[in-house]
Amino acid sequence: MTVSKTASSCAALSLVAAIGLTLPATPATAAEDPHISEIGYVLDTDFIEIAAEPGTDVSGWTFGSVTRGGSVQAEENLATVPAGTTVGDSGALAVEVSITNSVNSGTAADGSYGSSAFIIDDEGMLVDFDQVGGVVDGKGVTGKANTNTPEAVVGKDAEPTGATATGGQSIQLIDGIWNSAAPTPDALPGDDGGGDDPAPEDVTPIADIQGTGEESPLAGTTVKTQGVVTASYPTGGLNGYYVQTPGTGGAEDETPGASDGVFVYSPDSVDDVSIGDHLELTGAVSERYGQTQISVSSDGVAALDEPAEVVKPVEDAFPTVAAAREALEGMLLQPSGKMTVADNYNTNTYGEVVLATGEGTLPQPTDVARPGSDEARAIEADNLEREVVLDDGATVNYLQNDKDVPLPYVSNDAPVRVGASATMTSPVVLGFDHEKWRFQPTTRLTGDNAEAIQPASFSDTRTEAPEAVGGQISMASFNVLNYFTTTGDQLSGCDYYSDREGNPITVRGGCDARGAANAQSLKRQETKIVSAINKLDTSVVSLMEIENSAAFDKDRDDALATLVERLNEAAGTEKWDFVPSPDDVPADEDVIRTALIYQPAEVAPQNDSTILDDEAAFSNAREPLSQAFAPKDESGETDTDKTFVTISNHFKSKGSGSGPGNEDSGDGQGASNADRVKQATSLVDFAGQQQEAADSDLVYLLGDFNAYTQEDPMQVFYEAGFKDVASEMTAKSTYVFKSRTGSLDHVLALDSSGSTGTDAADQAAAPGAQADLPSSAFDAITGADVWNINSVEALALEYSRFNYNISDFYAPDPFRASDHDPVVVGLFGPDDEDGDEDGNHNAGKNGAANGNHNAGKNGGKNAGKNGTAKGNHNAGKNGIDKGF
Repeated sequence: MTVSKTASSCAALSLVAAIGLTLPATPATAAEDPHISEIGYVLDTDFIEIAAEPGTDVSGWTFGSVTRGGSVQAEENLATVPAGTTVGDSGALAVEVSITNSVNSGTAADGSYGSSAFIIDDEGMLVDFDQVGGVVDGKGVTGKANTNTPEAVVGKDAEPTGATATGGQSIQLIDGIWNSAAPTPDALPGDDGGGDDPAPEDVTPIADIQGTGEESPLAGTTVKTQGVVTASYPTGGLNGYYVQTPGTGGAEDETPGASDGVFVYSPDSVDDVSIGDHLELTGAVSERYGQTQISVSSDGVAALDEPAEVVKPVEDAFPTVAAAREALEGMLLQPSGKMTVADNYNTNTYGEVVLATGEGTLPQPTDVARPGSDEARAIEADNLEREVVLDDGATVNYLQNDKDVPLPYVSNDAPVRVGASATMTSPVVLGFDHEKWRFQPTTRLTGDNAEAIQPASFSDTRTEAPEAVGGQISMASFNVLNYFTTTGDQLSGCDYYSDREGNPITVRGGCDARGAANAQSLKRQETKIVSAINKLDTSVVSLMEIENSAAFDKDRDDALATLVERLNEAAGTEKWDFVPSPDDVPADEDVIRTALIYQPAEVAPQNDSTILDDEAAFSNAREPLSQAFAPKDESGETDTDKTFVTISNHFKSKGSGSGPGNEDSGDGQGASNADRVKQATSLVDFAGQQQEAADSDLVYLLGDFNAYTQEDPMQVFYEAGFKDVASEMTAKSTYVFKSRTGSLDHVLALDSSGSTGTDAADQAAAPGAQADLPSSAFDAITGADVWNINSVEALALEYSRFNYNISDFYAPDPFRASDHDPVVVGLFGPDDEDGDEDGNHNAGKNGAANGNHNAGKNGGKNAGKNGTAKGNHNAGKNGIDKGF
């Protein structure tokens, strides 16, 4: 550890020399109250600097840092100042202490945040606690107890600085504002030892401040510039405004490669400026999260009397090339051209919507191409070029702050859905923050002022029912989002996610329940699920994420029976029934399970249900459930010649994994890929057994396989002769994760060209091969649809987010009943022998049908055995389930 007693001590010289700087020649103005004034964390020698009155005795004080998780990682992250140490004449003292250089974003703090620095005095009182990054005035990291974390820090929240440093810089508190600049240990930031810098005499054009590179060539210097205010954010956390050189914008560009707009960070003056003001500004240039800004105090702002030529928005399609975007940073834009909503997950938290330039969403690469392939990498590169965020002019985390301010971009009357087209209706300013380009409205947008301020409109893509799929009967898969009739308040030890008033809504942990916190919350969940399934109205429905009631010492089917009862109550008739559990069930099951429900008027179960009991393959997943059905004709007679097998599935998720092959390799398949391959292999064998038991080749695998269409587990099915129905016959997908669209949910149908392990000759001789019946399960399909009612909808509409915001977004309808979309399939046409005359009975988007079925997404993203994926398809989000 290196500390300094006075500004001339050898220890101070050691630290300054290590960073390669010189000490100030004369004393600076001293600070009144001790506080952290500078944090150096990306340097060869890390340090925390305290500003205090010269001569302040800091003997025995502790300087330290906590990680982004809130705890002190190791002893090296603490330093106790030796006896006799005082602050020197400069009014600043830098103490060497190791600081973890890491950045994270999540629920621990607002925005992207890093380590936090703290100072504790010799009496154990916390003097200051400041966080690298984060959102100014937002939530900071909370100190967490461990063997190294001082008690004074535990439970305290760090103050976000909103500033980060690049290599060779530190973050410094100057005039109440944190910025990054060249480090000045043992000297008050902003002071070079010779008094205050004189204000620059010459005006520097904004284009010169911005430069033509990714960072300003003038970062770390003080400049004077002039501009017209184009956007202002006095509330919401941005604490500043954008200015642009008068007369710039429009079709003419007199500064090619350089932007004529810049952000002014000025909490002191933002309340006093208005859009259209012509200002002269003096302040320090820096980069904050990749955006150039000028930090200006109240005395650095002067209104100019001379009239300014009007700033015009640049009207053009938003560029995909980074350099072209950089040349527009901070400028007023009127984006034209097609744009599509790619993600609305963070709308609920940060009031932002991800857009994709052009037509179509952003495909999940492994939904279209084989993982790790050049094609997959090219798809993701294209995604990154197309992506831009439509923001709300604020940095607020609505889940933690401003819960009484109506969320923007969320509405039941005008929903903003993934896949909808977006049209920019008024100018925006192009900003850059947290590694994303952002369209900022010209002032903060909320649900209250949306009619006047919202800069975009969106097409309404909702449908009240799935597309018609034809057929004598139909089937679907449906994820019921941890439907638990055993609510949290019936158990002990449960922790909860609560609404803005502190009322429990859903179970967070601490007990085996995973669903609603109480009866009122369960009623809201049930209402949406019941509405969705009754409108789905298929003959058979495969369910995932329903409570395994045996885990709560009840009948295994208790929750399932309750759901069927609610469905029938809403339908006004005994429309639904459930497949009862078999006598033999696995000894060790999850608290959620798969299930099958059906309409007795349309189908009849054949034989008893069967569960695949393979602990070696399914120890971390839900065991598949099989049931054979036969359709009923118009007279109610059962047509056993058309007996078909359904198997309900829910594989291991991508979120975690252990053991060989289960680590996330980075190829896009996530964790536990090896286990999902093992589960697919076991399922293929099981399907063959059920095929033989039912004496039918009409075998269908339904559910959440937690694998995108071209991933390894799916290849197991293709090689066994199954086809993915949705990718063959529709242009839609079932899930959205991190702004990428793809299908984790599938209906797989056995095709006549493949087998599930039984001999092909046996299949040919099977009763299912009769001339008047479909030749295979795939040939029996009359149509397919993915009903996009869940994954594309805003998270704020979900029952689990009830009363999280002052706006009431809950509606007793099917939209956002879950987070996965149901796949719907029709079976058995009126003349299965001849099929559709033109051989094209459900061609998917851009698909050229051939034979007796259609091609699906851009020619089919599922190429089958020995096939390759071709083309791109519309895709989008949240590819990791909440189960194992």
